[in-house]
Amino acid sequence: MPRTYPEHPSFPDDGGAEQRVWEALCEHLPDDVVLLAGTALQDGATEREVDLLVAWPGLGVAAVEVKGGHVTREDGQWWQGSGEHRHSIDPVSQVQSAKHTLLRLLDRQGLAAARTRTAHLVALPHVYVPASWDAPELPRTMLLDRDDVSDGAAAVHVIRRAIEDHGTGHAPLDEVAAEALVGWLTGGFPSQAEALADAAQYEDHLDRLTREQAHAMRYLDALPRVHVVGGAGTGKTWLALEHARRRARAGDRVALMCYSRGLARYLERATATWPARERPAYVGLFHELPVRWGAAPGDDKDPADWEERLPRELGDLAAQRPPGELFDAVVVDEAQDFGDAWWPALLRCLRDPDAGRLAVFSDDGQRVFPRSGTAPVELTAITLAENLRSTKQIAQLCGALHTGITRPRGWAGAPVRVVDVPADEAVGAGDDAVDALLAEGWEPGQIALLTTGRRHPLQVETVELAGHREYWDGFFGGQDVFYGHVLGFKGLERTVVVLAVNGVRDVERARTMLYTGLSRARVLLVVVGPRGYVEEVGGEAVRMRLREAVTWAPA
Repeated sequence: MPRTYPEHPSFPDDGGAEQRVWEALCEHLPDDVVLLAGTALQDGATEREVDLLVAWPGLGVAAVEVKGGHVTREDGQWWQGSGEHRHSIDPVSQVQSAKHTLLRLLDRQGLAAARTRTAHLVALPHVYVPASWDAPELPRTMLLDRDDVSDGAAAVHVIRRAIEDHGTGHAPLDEVAAEALVGWLTGGFPSQAEALADAAQYEDHLDRLTREQAHAMRYLDALPRVHVVGGAGTGKTWLALEHARRRARAGDRVALMCYSRGLARYLERATATWPARERPAYVGLFHELPVRWGAAPGDDKDPADWEERLPRELGDLAAQRPPGELFDAVVVDEAQDFGDAWWPALLRCLRDPDAGRLAVFSDDGQRVFPRSGTAPVELTAITLAENLRSTKQIAQLCGALHTGITRPRGWAGAPVRVVDVPADEAVGAGDDAVDALLAEGWEPGQIALLTTGRRHPLQVETVELAGHREYWDGFFGGQDVFYGHVLGFKGLERTVVVLAVNGVRDVERARTMLYTGLSRARVLLVVVGPRGYVEEVGGEAVRMRLREAVTWAPA
């Protein structure tokens, strides 16, 4: 469904003509299109109105004049009504004049939309017009009749074709130009309350898009061994959870696991709300499973514990477990974090290591740890190519850092904000940004401050005092500003993310660290740190996207 302005328009008393066309377009236009009703234009003493205006990113603009009731064209003249109520009209000149007025006004504003492909159409929602009909001033391909409007999808096709074949101007409408156009046409005096309401609407939309990924479940159910690949925001974690739930519901004994503590706690909390028969038998960290089976806990100060000892002991312990304690299916989220030595041990946890179900979900763009690994079995690959979890601005900036192609599905939102400070001032400036966001009216629980280098002092203090479990439960409680590190926040997200670029431990992974951190934001992203360094790491594609960002100096 497109974005609409106004959300609930008042239509003229025309027998429901405009409303009928509006509803047909609302039902069938793509999500990234904007549909406006009753757009009034004032050019000096000249007044014009566009009944329906379509702003279609990647394509162009269409102005639609709607005429209801009985409409005919005889001897070169248009008529509306019948009997004593019959009167002459000129819908083509009306919509042409309105279109030209719009383009003149856009040009005076210096908006790029003034040069985009722009078409005009006439809609006759109560009249049937043969496909073979044409008029010199209005080809059939620029007219919507009763059948087109009733179909809805046909009406959208006609509008698309009219822009492509008849649109004046030289270029498609890009996302930035589309947002500038809509902002100018709909702009008022927005309050912060409105901005927050927009944020809530964006998040509802993103959640709906993610749920639409359910269509992929039938492929996962049909494939015993599958590798789901997708960039940040493509809904991998949601699919991993749903796949684990469906396998448990089908009677499988399921293990659902990952590497990072924060994501593991999220998986635990999410599955705890499910009915008992749908819960996996094991949910949590890969390294916690051998501990549950009797291994000594790992030492955070000894990397060999995590890279070698615990994976080895997991395989040994699995060989000693009775079949009833092993698994029919294993689901791994953020699988790019797993090392080569981990996979053989993981396969031994299956009742049937050769044929047991294995589903892994990964994004190579988020390999932020100094290890790599691949499951040593044949997996059928499924690629997710749509970002469903972020606004367009965030998705496009992240996409500039990603090697694959990810299409943004979220609505356009607020521009990315950049606070250009040296790396050693990034944490302090990030704190200032958080204070400014709170003053704008954002809720504390909507904000996360993430670092790329040294951890924020409040993160260190909280973990030392409360421990990892309480630290992450505080995040999921959503009551306070969260202070974390990019390495521990993979697979998680917040409405607003302040990314403090305060250095990186491993220069070779600077690009993946930035990509992972930037992609944690859903609605608003604030990048705090040396802009030049971010552009150097990201390259020309990131530099181009940051031109669309807003330089911010939080008070």
